[in-house]
Amino acid sequence: MGAVVGTLTMQTKQRRPSRDKADDDLEMTMVCHRPEGLDQLEAQTNFSKRELQVLYRGFKNECPSGVVNEETFKQIYSQFFPHGDASTYAHYLFNAFDAAHTGSIKFEDFVTALSILLRGTVTEKLQWTFNLYDINRDGYINKEEMTDIVRAIYDMMGKYTYPVLKTDAPRQHVDAFFQKMDKNRDGVVTLDEFILSCQEDENIMRSLQLFENVI
Repeated sequence: MGAVVGTLTMQTKQRRPSRDKADDDLEMTMVCHRPEGLDQLEAQTNFSKRELQVLYRGFKNECPSGVVNEETFKQIYSQFFPHGDASTYAHYLFNAFDAAHTGSIKFEDFVTALSILLRGTVTEKLQWTFNLYDINRDGYINKEEMTDIVRAIYDMMGKYTYPVLKTDAPRQHVDAFFQKMDKNRDGVVTLDEFILSCQEDENIMRSLQLFENVI
């Protein structure tokens, strides 16, 4: 995700540095879907108006219609993992971004998720991640769901999962994590269990801070 944001930022910084409000307003009307006003998005996210303008131009550069469907999202995401198969993980990630289950991601969906992942509190970030793993959206993570996500991550990383992993590596990874997270041994991980377990893991907590200053 950090690679996606970094790429969008680099693309937009190469464009005209001097813009005024009239230019930005005009630009926002020239797409099939017009986002909510900048003032409203600024109030709803942890981004400044200027940052939203930068993100919007990058989003429109990749998605001129103002919305992105799952197939386009997969194509964009796969560019950052050329040595693996990112399609399955991109599918799960798309569903997490598409919080309203409309089958497409609008700019508002994009910046709302980014705001949480980059600028949200620890609890907000972990809640969003929990929702990503909760594939069937029943409020729990079972071992099959966690295995599906972890296997998708291994597939996405491709040959960079070094050393070369055995086919049962994702299952072993999940077994270890699930044993740690399923505090009451009822076969599922609740949101509270997930947050508590992640907060107890220094590596996970460090990873949540990696992209806080990416834009």
